[in-house]
Amino acid sequence: MRQGVRLGVDVGSVRIGVARSDPAGILATPLETVARGKGDLDRLVALAAEHEAVEVVVGLPTSLSGREGPAAQAAREFAVRLAARLPADTVRLYDERLTTVTAENGLRAGGVRGRARRQVVDQAAAAVLLQAALDGERLTGQPPGEIVRRGS
Repeated sequence: MRQGVRLGVDVGSVRIGVARSDPAGILATPLETVARGKGDLDRLVALAAEHEAVEVVVGLPTSLSGREGPAAQAAREFAVRLAARLPADTVRLYDERLTTVTAENGLRAGGVRGRARRQVVDQAAAAVLLQAALDGERLTGQPPGEIVRRGS
């Protein structure tokens, strides 16, 4: 398992959930929700620097069949723009099927309701995404998902 903090990013149309791992890459925890729009990339770049992240894992929302629709294309475009602002080979795309559903169910089971849940569900989804990527790397010995190259 590679060492270093990773950030998980769940890109939505209104909000971006962010999670971080511990330096050993064992556990993902919710970090912050960033408003989508002006300044969102600046904030993610700042978070990556602040936490000395060695990698940023961006969720790729595919359908259950594995097909990519408009949301996946938007995530790819966002990841390319983010990759252009970070060191080379820092950003990876990782399949995020059902992360928001899993996060919602976990929050609901934990008694988090209504407005409080909406405020943290994006962070929780990012943590689910990042934990899946970390677990996948631990099982296979390979970095998760696909690397996003600048300008691709």
